[in-house]
Amino acid sequence: MAAPAMSEPLAKDVFGQFRSASQGPAVSIGFYSKGCGQGFVQLPETGPSWQAMRLSRNRNWGHPELVNFLIGLSRAAQQAGWRGLYIGDLSQPRGGPMISGHASHQLGLDADIWMLPPSSLTLSPAQRESISSVSAVSRNGTALSPNFNGGHMAILRAAARDRRVERVFTDPVVKVAMCQMETGNRAWLRKIRPLNGHDYHFHVRMACPKGSICRDQDPPPPGDGCAEAVEWVKNRIDPGRVKPSPPDPNYRHPRSYRLSELPAQCRTVAAAP
Repeated sequence: MAAPAMSEPLAKDVFGQFRSASQGPAVSIGFYSKGCGQGFVQLPETGPSWQAMRLSRNRNWGHPELVNFLIGLSRAAQQAGWRGLYIGDLSQPRGGPMISGHASHQLGLDADIWMLPPSSLTLSPAQRESISSVSAVSRNGTALSPNFNGGHMAILRAAARDRRVERVFTDPVVKVAMCQMETGNRAWLRKIRPLNGHDYHFHVRMACPKGSICRDQDPPPPGDGCAEAVEWVKNRIDPGRVKPSPPDPNYRHPRSYRLSELPAQCRTVAAAP
């Protein structure tokens, strides 16, 4: 396929401009890091068990399955002893690559959930711009911080046990701790995937919903993944254990995609009123 013309718009500029979703049935299109969506709905800014954060970004949109899941998870957080959840970025109104930040979050099926237990569910929009989350991991990155509590364990477990969820990304230290804490059925731990940069929030990724035309990730490796997470932490303690991988010469950040490089249906979404 010929390379797109440099005069063609970048997909991030096209999808970053929309302030509302396109009409029609909810459909996630493409892949988590290369796609878009139709018929998204907005997570209400405030509810009885949640608040959406950083409202100025206009990234509290997603497939209805994701929004329904988040509302349910916020209720589970209350059952775990929290007031609810502070919910960070979902997707843009029509998904697609973002002008800044995430490589994924393009299908309305990803959400970042803060590690900070809410102290209030009546924060003003201005307060939601200035408040910060907290890290569940110590400063040296090798142990839990005092911020981690049993509520985190219960909420992450509830997320991973939901049949609609494909993966939950969190810091490897958090994964190791949960592996040590779980004394019952460990099957849900398979969905908890260690990933750097996920100590202030955890990232939930939904599977492709019925009626969508998106592609799931390959399933996680068999087993609970606990030994893998331990290796991540060992590598932090002794970086010399890891032989650096050569950079992939073919890798491109999604912010570099032109509109024509996204699935063809995304051009229809972008052209819709």
